[in-house]
This record gives sequence, C-alpha cells and structure tokens, in this order.
Amino acid sequence: MRITVLTYLEKKGDTAYDPVADQVANALRAEKHTVKVFAVHGDIVALVEGLREQRPTLVFNLMEAFGGNLCGEIGVAGALQLLSLRHTGGGPGEFYLQQDKALTKELLAFHGVPFPNYAVFRKDHYPDTSGRLRMPLIVKPLRMDASIGIESNSLVRSATQMMKRIVAIHEKVKDAALVEEYIEGREFYVGVLGNRKPIALPPIEMDFSGLPAGMPRVLGRRAKWVKSSPEYKGTRSKIAEIPNETKLQLQRVAIDAYRALRVRDYGRIDLRLTPAGEVYVIEVNASCYLEKSSEFATAAQAAGIRYVNLVNAIAKLALARFRRPY
Repeated sequence: MRITVLTYLEKKGDTAYDPVADQVANALRAEKHTVKVFAVHGDIVALVEGLREQRPTLVFNLMEAFGGNLCGEIGVAGALQLLSLRHTGGGPGEFYLQQDKALTKELLAFHGVPFPNYAVFRKDHYPDTSGRLRMPLIVKPLRMDASIGIESNSLVRSATQMMKRIVAIHEKVKDAALVEEYIEGREFYVGVLGNRKPIALPPIEMDFSGLPAGMPRVLGRRAKWVKSSPEYKGTRSKIAEIPNETKLQLQRVAIDAYRALRVRDYGRIDLRLTPAGEVYVIEVNASCYLEKSSEFATAAQAAGIRYVNLVNAIAKLALARFRRPY
C-alpha cells in the first residue's frame, strides 16, 4: 500500500516532528509498504493539497493537534472524511465524543460502565454540588488530554481549593472544568486492539511509590513532561502483577468502555481499582500514543506482539473497516 503517516509540526516553519512518526513509518516499511511522513503545523490548504498530491491508499493518522488548536484532531479527522481518505482511528464524531469528558461519561452511564461522580463548571454555569460530590475531588480541564491543566493542587479537599482550581482552568487553560470524585486506589492502563472483536492487552500499572510522602498519587503534567521534577522521577509504568481474576475484570471494563465510546482500531482505557475491588473508568484515549516505549506498545509486547506487527495490525484493521463499514 501507499501509506501517508500524518503528524504535526510543533510550530510554523519548523521541520521537527514527533519521533513516533518515523517509528511507525519504519514499521510499515518493514512490511514493504511505500510510506511517506507528512507533517503539517496548522495550514489546512497545505494539508489538503499534500494529501491530494500523495493519493495514499491509507492515512496513518497521528495528528494530536492542529496549529495552536489542541483539540484540532477533530477537524483533521473531518478533513480526511471529506477527502474520502481511508485512515486509522475514528472520525470527527467519535473523536468529539471521546474528547468531551462529560459526553464520555454520559455514554458510559448509558452502557452501565462505572466512572466517578462528577460535575462540569463552565464559565457561565456553576452547578450546585452540595451533597452530591464527596471530597477529595480532582479538578481538570473538560477537553484537554496529555495531563494538560492537571497539577499537584488539582486534588482538592475543600470548596475553596476547588473554586481556585476551577478559576485557574477557566482563565489559564481556557476550558470548562471537570470536577470528579477522586478514586483512591491503584491506577491501570489497558490497551485495546480491534473493531468487531476487540482484544484487551495485559494491564499496565502506574507505580507512584517513588513520589515524596504526601504528594498526590496523580499523573499530572509535571509527571509526564518535566523530567527534572520529583513527579517525573517518582513515577513509572510497569506490567501489572495482579491475580488473573483482577486482570480479567480490568480488561472486561476496558472493552466495555472502548465499545461504548466507539473507539476505532486501537486505544487505551485508564482505570482505577479501589481497595474494595471496584473498577472505575477515568479516561478513554482513542488512537493513543504509539511510541515504542509507550504503555500501549509495552502491553502489546507483553502479549507477544512485536512493534512492527502492532503497527501493521492497526493499518490492516483500518483498511478492513473501510472495506466493511459498520
């Protein structure tokens, strides 16, 4: 096949892009596909003209933003759809449902998938949560991913702390604030691969044991991106060492959430497991990060799926989906 690996540039006029694009491209080339990496910053004309010129059989869509719009992957998916190009991952409708965490929770509720109690605070609407939400709470942006807007003080234990974080998200992140009950317990990530018959990969556990005493067990922005921080140094992901019954429970809930949110081809479900054995969905990550050392690729490796095979399986799943839509 002729495959275009679509990714984004960090800034206008730059030539650097996320190294995962080359990793994916090389994995596809290993199966003799003709592959081009196409990186765009925020120029819709360049995006459309470049794709028309390349005329790919399949677009491997790694777009997580478009220019300065951190939610721009919805528009990119829409452009691919309007251009009638087959591509990995969902369309604009699916991405919108997964990106708006309140809509995500409403769909999970409809399908009976457990999640924490929550409320949404928009700039023009502050709901009355008295008696509905139990402290502690975690306050985060409604639509951002990659832990943007999640800091150590995002875990709040009073109404005053909660309001300060809500205002900070409104003013600094420019998003509505999602306030949800904090689930005390272990944190797991379950990758899911497939469409008609999705399979769950071995769970990955986030190990918070290296964090300083008293620091919230939350994977915030600094834990993900600031390598010199105690949060980054004190957290690590690992293959979960859990009883088989617990593993199957996590995988079952992950697949239920994956199906409820109409995730296409591949994704990762973030979960919390309480000491009482209750599982809650924290987030649904469609088209999750595919870097070789990511939690998704690590889980696939633990299941006996090499990186090259994983990437090519995703491409085949996408192609089959367009041949036989449902």
